[in-house]
Amino acid sequence: MQSVPSGDLDQLRQSPVSGVPRVAHLPGTESAGSGAMGPTGRPLPDFPDPAPLTSHGPARIIAMCNQKGGVGKTTTTINLGAALAELGRKVLVVDFDPQGALSVGLGINAQGLDVTIYNLLVERGHEIHDVIQQTRTEGLDVVPANIDLSAAEVQLVGEVAREQILARVLRPVVDEYDVILIDCQPSLGLLTVNALTAAHGVIIPLECEFFAMRGVALLIDTIDKITDRLNPRLTVDGILATMYDGRTLHSREVVRSVVDHFDEQVFHTVISRTVKFPDATLAAEPITSYSSEHSGANAYRQLARELIARGGAA
Repeated sequence: MQSVPSGDLDQLRQSPVSGVPRVAHLPGTESAGSGAMGPTGRPLPDFPDPAPLTSHGPARIIAMCNQKGGVGKTTTTINLGAALAELGRKVLVVDFDPQGALSVGLGINAQGLDVTIYNLLVERGHEIHDVIQQTRTEGLDVVPANIDLSAAEVQLVGEVAREQILARVLRPVVDEYDVILIDCQPSLGLLTVNALTAAHGVIIPLECEFFAMRGVALLIDTIDKITDRLNPRLTVDGILATMYDGRTLHSREVVRSVVDHFDEQVFHTVISRTVKFPDATLAAEPITSYSSEHSGANAYRQLARELIARGGAA
C-alpha cells in the first residue's frame, strides 16, 4: 500500500479541495441514493441487504486498528458488530484494550470479573467459552477486558511464539461465529501485533483531521511487516473516515486526500461526528438500538452492508 509522505500532507493542508458537495444529515451515505456523489468524491455504489445465512462460521477475524487514540475504534467495533448482528450474522467482539471501553460500552462490568481476556492470554486452564459474555444485542457477544490486560504485554515477552497467542485463544470459537472484531489498544505494541497476527483483515478508523493522517504511514508499514513475517493472509479491508463534519473544509480536505492516496481502500461510508455516539456509550448499548433511526445508526448499517459487499464479512 502506498504511504503518505508528510510533505505531501503539508501541501494538501494548504491546498483547498473544492467540488465536494455538502448534503444534510450524513453526506453522501444513507441520505444520498445509489450513484450520488459521496464525501469521498466517488459515486456511491448500491449496498443491498445481504442474503440470510443458512449456517454460521467459520469467522472472518478483523482487527480494528490505529495507534492513535480517540479515532473511533471502540465506537466502530461496537456499532459495526451490532449492525452485522442485525443482518443475521453471529458476531464476537474482543476487548483488547486495557482501558476496557468496549466492555463498558456494552454494559459489562469487567472490573468485577475474575477471568477476562488477560487470563486467557497468560494462564493455562481457562476456556474462552467461560469468558464470553452475551450482550443485550441478539447475536452479539463480547470477550471482556480490564486494566489487568496492561500487564500482559510484559508477561508475554518471554513466551515462545508470543505473537500468536491470541490466535490460539480464539481458535476454539472460530467455527461458531461469522465475524470476530478485535478492538485494539492505541499502540503498535505486542498486543496489537497479536491482533494483527490473528486477523484476516484490518479496518483502520481514521479521524478526519490531518494529524491523524500522519500516523497512517507507520501503521501501514507495521501491517506490511506482519504480512511479510507473521501472517501472509492479512489484508487491509478498508480505511474508515470517522468524526466527519461536512460543514468544515478541513474534514472535506482530509477525506479527499486520503482517497487520493489510498483510492478504493477507503470505504464509501463515512461516519459523521454526533453527540449520539457518547450518549449511546453512556447508555451502554449500540447506537443501532439506542437511537435506531439516527443517521449514525444508519451509517453503521451501511458500513456493515459495504463490508459484506467487499467480501470483508460473510
